[in-house]
Amino acid sequence: MQDYLPFTRPTLDAETIQGVVDVLNSGWITSGPQVEQFEQALAGYLGGERWVRVLNSGTSALEQALVLGGIGPGDEVIVPAMTFVATANVVVRVGARPVLVDVELTSRNLDLNQAEAAITPRTRAIMPVHFAGLPVAMDELYALAERHQLRVIEDAAHAIGSQWRNRRIGSFGDIVCFSFHANKNLTTIEGGAISVGAAELAWRLEILRFHGISRLPDGGMDVTVASGKFNLPDVSARIGLGQLRRLDEFNRQRRLLAHRYFDRLADEAPDTLPARGDAGHSWHMFTFLLPLAKLRLDRTAFRQRLHERGIGVGVHYPALPSFSFYQQLGYRESDFPNAARIGRETVTLPLFPAMAIAEVDRVCDAMQDVLRGCR
Repeated sequence: MQDYLPFTRPTLDAETIQGVVDVLNSGWITSGPQVEQFEQALAGYLGGERWVRVLNSGTSALEQALVLGGIGPGDEVIVPAMTFVATANVVVRVGARPVLVDVELTSRNLDLNQAEAAITPRTRAIMPVHFAGLPVAMDELYALAERHQLRVIEDAAHAIGSQWRNRRIGSFGDIVCFSFHANKNLTTIEGGAISVGAAELAWRLEILRFHGISRLPDGGMDVTVASGKFNLPDVSARIGLGQLRRLDEFNRQRRLLAHRYFDRLADEAPDTLPARGDAGHSWHMFTFLLPLAKLRLDRTAFRQRLHERGIGVGVHYPALPSFSFYQQLGYRESDFPNAARIGRETVTLPLFPAMAIAEVDRVCDAMQDVLRGCR
């Protein structure tokens, strides 16, 4: 009997696990020397003379990035209607209004033409998502931001290791936020990071992530802002150091697996497949749109049939306007046809570094068998 194949699984090697044991035995398990090493290693990996600070989640990174960018009550922030709900929730949490904009159908990335049309005198920032690791068109994005004098807060939760024109996401730009959740290309179990281009911003972020405390020359402390607690423990940072050492290897394998999916699914309608991208795509996940109008089953039944064959399938993501909270803000799915379609039809196929090409074939064989029987 074949093992159950989940849609994702983290890869933790023996050296990293032993490293965690060493940290636990050291007596210093909260933020300390491992965090400093991890931040330095991340900055070196990204390049571009950036300052990197880590936090306890990607969501914390996004929220503190908004604070760092001066976004607050009365402001508007442009957000794609197809993303994980955290992208929009953090805008609400700082008192601003998320302005939802539709996405392109195959890239799943923010439609920049529609984004520009949505700008008002209250718009202060644009928060694009590099969906599944496929970078947004960065030249067009930053040209738009410059025309309208907007902050850019990149939600790069999916995009550690992704590149735009041979430059790593996070090595340039305004404020760039990463997630290191358990299902990401690099995990610290929970965690996140912010990359900025100025030391002063990094210093302010250190204050924001730990109660608003700044240290005084005499060893005392002052509190200059009422902030929360978003620091990353050393245990998590040690996992991140082990993951970072293998990140490029992980991403190469993800690309190989994604290309095999394209080979096997070549006969499917093009609009059911994600945008292929180029070598800069880090392939956080591989999403497929079910042709539900042509099938005699719904997505729940499809997932159940794959589950019965020992294959786990995810859903990434429901469209933001499908949620009650965002409907209460006045949003309707019908106003975002691409995001709505993706939200209804999307499934996430297994993709993680420990997978073999033969397991992609197993997924495709099972999926095509189910689809053939239900058309």
